[in-house]
Amino acid sequence: MIKLHDLEFEPFISEGEITEAIDRISGELNQKYKHEKPVFLGVLNGSFMFASEVIKRFEGDCEVSFVKLGSYEGTETTGNVKTLIGLNQELEGRQVILLEDIVDTGNTLVEIDEILKKAKVKDYKVATLFFKPEAYKKNVPVEFKGLEIPNKFIVGFGLDYDGLGRNLTQVYKRKENEMTNLVLFGPPGAGKGTQATILKDKYQLVHISTGDVFRFNIKNQTELGLSAKSYMDKGQLVPDEVTINMLKAEVEKNADAKGFIFDGFPRTEAQAEALSEYLESRGTKVDAMIALEVEDEILVERLLERGKTSGRPDDANENVVKNRIKVYYNETAILKNYYQKKDRYFGVNGVGSIEEITERLSGVIDQLMK
Repeated sequence: MIKLHDLEFEPFISEGEITEAIDRISGELNQKYKHEKPVFLGVLNGSFMFASEVIKRFEGDCEVSFVKLGSYEGTETTGNVKTLIGLNQELEGRQVILLEDIVDTGNTLVEIDEILKKAKVKDYKVATLFFKPEAYKKNVPVEFKGLEIPNKFIVGFGLDYDGLGRNLTQVYKRKENEMTNLVLFGPPGAGKGTQATILKDKYQLVHISTGDVFRFNIKNQTELGLSAKSYMDKGQLVPDEVTINMLKAEVEKNADAKGFIFDGFPRTEAQAEALSEYLESRGTKVDAMIALEVEDEILVERLLERGKTSGRPDDANENVVKNRIKVYYNETAILKNYYQKKDRYFGVNGVGSIEEITERLSGVIDQLMK
C-alpha cells in the first residue's frame, strides 16, 4: 500500500506483467515495421517509460519524438488549431507509431488522428501499454494493446496522481472504499421521495437530492449557487460542470459515508460519465440505477389525488400530469440504456404498499452489498 497526496493506492499490476506486455508489443512492432524506418511518437507526459522500453527493443532504424497535444490561434477561418508540440520530423509519407501510456476516453487520440491525417502520413498505428475497453467509445483503431484493464484509477509506470507516482515501476490502483452508491429514479407519483427517506435510514446512506442541493446553494448564496442562479435568471440551463461541482461538494462533506443515494442526477449520459469519473477518482462507483416502475394510469390517478391536498398546481391538471410523466420517460430512456449496458439497471415494481415496495428495493440493495 502506498499513499500519494491524500489518496491510498494498492498494488495492481506487477513489474513482471508490465515487462511481458512490453516484450509482446515490441515483438509485434519488430515483425511488422523493422524495415520501414518508422517515426515513433511518444505522447507526453505519461508515455515516457513505455516509449523508452519499446524503442530500446526496436531492432530497425527509427526516428523518435516526444510530443504533447497543444493549440494555437489560427486565422479567422481556422480558429483554434490543434498541433503536436515537440514534433521534430516531417511526417508526410512516413510510417508513424503512436505510443500511448493509456487509452481510456480516447479524446486525445481523436485530436491526434486529425493532425496526422492532415500531415499526410503514409500510415499510423496506435500502441498503448494500458487499454480500458469499458471507457473507450471512439472510432480510432488501437492496434497494439499491452494490458486490457477495468476502468480503475491507476498510477505508476508513467501515470500520475497530481504529479506523483510516475516513477513507480509497477502499477497501483486507487484503494476502493466499501460504499454502496445508488442512482434512484421514478416517475412523478412513484413514491421515490418516500422510499429515499426510508432507504437512507435503513442502510445509513446519504441522500443527495439535486433539487435540495440547488435550493441550498442559491438560498445561501454560495459561489456555486450564484453561478447557477446567473444561468437560471437568463432562462438558460445550468451547465453540467456547475451541477457536478455542487454534488462533489456534498459528497466531500460526507467523506466517511457508507454510500449515497443520488436523486435527480444524472439526467444525461454526459452527466452519468462525469459522475462515474468523479466517483472513480474517490475509489468507488455507481453500483446501480434503481427505477420504480408504475403504470401511467396509476401515476395519473395518484398525482391527481395528491393534488387535492398538496396545493401543487402541477398535480391538479391531468394534461400537465401526463406531460410530466412523458418528460420523465424521455429523460430516463437514455440513462436506462446507459446503465443496462453496464449491467447496473434494476427496475422495481412500484405498485403496492410502502412496506412492500421497500421490501422489493431492499432485495436489490441487499444483493448489491453482498
